[in-house]
Amino acid sequence: FKKPILRKFFSIEEQNNWFAASDKAALAPFLSTSIITKKYSGIDSPFNYGEVLHTGYVDTASLLENYKKYLLKKQLLIETSFDYDALEVLPNGIRYKDIEAKHIVFAEGFGMHANPFFNHLPLDGTKGELFIIKAPKLDLDVIVNTSVFILPLGDGLFKVGATYNWKDKTDLPTEEGKQELVERIQEIINCEFEIISHFGGVRPTVRDRRPMVGTHSSSQSIHVLNGLGTRGVMLGPAMAKALFDWIENGIPLQKEINIDRFKPKDKR
Repeated sequence: FKKPILRKFFSIEEQNNWFAASDKAALAPFLSTSIITKKYSGIDSPFNYGEVLHTGYVDTASLLENYKKYLLKKQLLIETSFDYDALEVLPNGIRYKDIEAKHIVFAEGFGMHANPFFNHLPLDGTKGELFIIKAPKLDLDVIVNTSVFILPLGDGLFKVGATYNWKDKTDLPTEEGKQELVERIQEIINCEFEIISHFGGVRPTVRDRRPMVGTHSSSQSIHVLNGLGTRGVMLGPAMAKALFDWIENGIPLQKEINIDRFKPKDKR
């Protein structure tokens, strides 16, 4: 869905920082140099907004649901837990129960910690919590982004998030996360809201903030696609294509994303 993203400014200094960023060649195509002065009911904005260009959002729940239906219709999806012990490495491929293939790609997110082939990789995980809120007096047809984002869903409903927690590795909502989100929402809007739902998850993050893509050191048939962090929707297609081009066409992976960067350095 194409939709503008506005950055709410909290000071003149933030405005100045925005214009400084918009002068940079890499950012100029994406940051408007015009201050957005439009007023939205339910939000105080004395310092106005900056607009991020070429933006929108993906309804990931709908995407996953419909793609799953498509794969099931094509008989290309098996809904079961993966048994690592059942994977056999062959001279030119792999066998998993009654399936033989040239390659297998593990794209498991934070679940990679249970994978015996790749659990040595330094996947940290960063928990995030989100709300769906109902705020009938919040009149918003754009995405507002500050310390959290507010995404209009229609009918007075908004998705709001997210928190960052580097210690808790569960996907359960917490009272701490709830309080943090409530406080941040109250910094942005000045109308009443009701929490409709509260949920959490663990992002597959890496300390160097780069994806983990590549091939297992002992088998050219076993691969990994992980570590997409907080930008998985944007990074996913490009990283999948890079891995495909490496497997099928021999195009080397960029060293910044290649899991080979975690191999022990030769001390000689």
